Amino acid sequence: MDKQIITKLGYNFGFRDGFCDECGGRCCTGTSGYIWISEDEAQKAASFLLMDIQSFADAYLFAAKGRLSIREKEYNGAHACIFFDEKEKNCSIYDVRPTQCRTFPFWDYFKTHNEEALNECPALITL
Repeated sequence: MDKQIITKLGYNFGFRDGFCDECGGRCCTGTSGYIWISEDEAQKAASFLLMDIQSFADAYLFAAKGRLSIREKEYNGAHACIFFDEKEKNCSIYDVRPTQCRTFPFWDYFKTHNEEALNECPALITL
């Protein structure tokens, strides 16, 4: 079965849908950074994990620049999202992942940084 190529106006690359299973979670690992999550998204993730919001926040979130970010962990000499499943090589809260994760790689930043996007995600192809 052929995999669909997802495109968005303003981007010079396309995303080959279905390749996430093949890359090992490169978008969830690597250089440290912020993984922004809204209060509503945090509540959904807490519910998904059968936790109350305070316990979830204490265990998995921190405040930065007036926003909430998901904690990271050390992984292969670099960093990974705390929800990166090292055995399965995917997101353990995929169904309730934050908008930042849902919209990757179609971030405004990558409109002018195509090469960085192409290096980050093996599912991308130049259009």
